[in-house]
Amino acid sequence: MDRFISVVIPNYNGGETIEKCLAAVLSSKYGRFEVIVVDDASSDNSIEFISRFPCRLIRLEKHSGASRARNTGARESAGDIIFFIDADCIVAEDTLSLVHKALSPQQGIVIGGSYTPLPYDTNFFSVFQSVFIHYSELKRREPDYIASHSMAMEKRIFEKSGGFPEEFLPIIEDVELSHRLRRSGYKLLMDPDILVRHVFNFTLWKSLRNAFKKSHYWIRYSLGNRDVFNDSGTASQELKVNVLSYFLILLFLLLSFSVTAPFLLILALMISGFNLYINRNLLRAFYRAKGTFFTIPASLYYTLVYPLAVGAGSFTGMIQYYRNSGQDKNQG
Repeated sequence: MDRFISVVIPNYNGGETIEKCLAAVLSSKYGRFEVIVVDDASSDNSIEFISRFPCRLIRLEKHSGASRARNTGARESAGDIIFFIDADCIVAEDTLSLVHKALSPQQGIVIGGSYTPLPYDTNFFSVFQSVFIHYSELKRREPDYIASHSMAMEKRIFEKSGGFPEEFLPIIEDVELSHRLRRSGYKLLMDPDILVRHVFNFTLWKSLRNAFKKSHYWIRYSLGNRDVFNDSGTASQELKVNVLSYFLILLFLLLSFSVTAPFLLILALMISGFNLYINRNLLRAFYRAKGTFFTIPASLYYTLVYPLAVGAGSFTGMIQYYRNSGQDKNQG
């Protein structure tokens, strides 16, 4: 018999996307499921849209963050399985069936999916982001973490884990939960068939701001967790090589203007070639998604612009981490 699935969706000012999200999930061909939307004190017209759909709406009195919204929805759910998605994600008709299928063969596992290679909106920066995340999250069957935009597990496992951390960094809560689940003996597995189509609506500024913000909080968490150099989803070793290569090449180019040393230019070219080699699979993913005319600008953006935002976010995150560590020592 098919097990009952609870789809839990946190919403905060998601008026532009929540209709698409709910229309898609409620069109599922799977027979036994419920949809719980937890509104995190939105100030837009989200509630008006949500109220049009046959789902359960839980309204938080004050804005408390996505972790508390997810935990509230999970606590109130009736399903044997909880499937977390975001309010800007669009599932396919067979997604819930695939979730059930993935969790059926064995016990004690947590299943993750990812974004489709092509997002809902097809502008350049949105496609770049979707391909980048799809490749980064699905390249390993047993990942370092599972993202909350497509995370499924039995309710008993979620309850035993204690749920998402509510007093934590503004993002990275799914990484912390994943690490805690793994330490408790649960296996994390990625299923490449479980895909959600994301609505990014990215511009150049939104893309760079997203890279800065995620890098800022990721480095703060990773320094504390002592796993800075791990291959961790979008914080992949390829991306870390890309960022390091960017700043080394920039340094050598600047030095070459002040010092007559041709070998610095040669060294910069060698580092560039090494970086392209390390990131070759991502570049292939760009090509598979949209062909040559997308791959060229996507590769240039990834190697010449994106590292600046990631590097700046990581630098400010490191400063904040060590500043907080110093304050903690002084208070201790």
